[in-house]
Amino acid sequence: MEMVKRREKKVEAGEADGFGNDFLGLLINAYRDFDEKNRFSIEDLVDECKTFYFAGQETTNSLLAWTILVLAIHTKWQEKTRQEVFEVFGDQNPNSEGIAKLKIMNMVVNETLRLYSPVAAVIRKIKKEVRLGKLVLPANLEILIPIIALHHDPQLWGDDVHLFKPERFVEGIASATKYNSAAFIPFSMGPRSCVGMSFATTETKVALSMILQRYAFTLSPTYVHAPFPVITLQPQHGIQVMLHPL
Repeated sequence: MEMVKRREKKVEAGEADGFGNDFLGLLINAYRDFDEKNRFSIEDLVDECKTFYFAGQETTNSLLAWTILVLAIHTKWQEKTRQEVFEVFGDQNPNSEGIAKLKIMNMVVNETLRLYSPVAAVIRKIKKEVRLGKLVLPANLEILIPIIALHHDPQLWGDDVHLFKPERFVEGIASATKYNSAAFIPFSMGPRSCVGMSFATTETKVALSMILQRYAFTLSPTYVHAPFPVITLQPQHGIQVMLHPL
């Protein structure tokens, strides 16, 4: 908070380094142009920064952690994914063009999102009365959509719903869900779906590619499986893996 206040004073004083090209400086400068009636308070600004940090960091951390877990357990899929990474990138850093070619990794990430969706549920508020099948939902009603339950519904995914099977997604999401768009919603759906979906999955694939280029990893015998939803789905006791340099 003190850092934000100091930066705001510099911006108001017109000091060059107060504006800055970093995210915080740009936000402060943008809000400075609002009139007093519409301008965000400094507390609002801090809250917005926290939201950007949380939404952009915690969810991706969760996805990457669970992906490492499933690949540490299913080493055959780990090797398949590593082979694909080397075929596309060699020992060079990942690039956007190559990321789009990672078909096996895309299957692995989607199956991880199904099993361990970083956001376990979302809440939506009904703006006006609406009919949903035989139900009439009144205005201002809040509905909890259990993403994790949808992703583990055997009626949607089959009796092997609890197994890690990336091959479900070999022909894409539409085929895997039998064209039921509500069966797979790790980033929600519709007009309020996550705006960071592409960025988050790309970020995960870049990080995972760089790890696979350098290490093989297996699950530590000390690991205790305890997924724990605290806004995002977290491993309650952490994820312990053993890294083996290539």
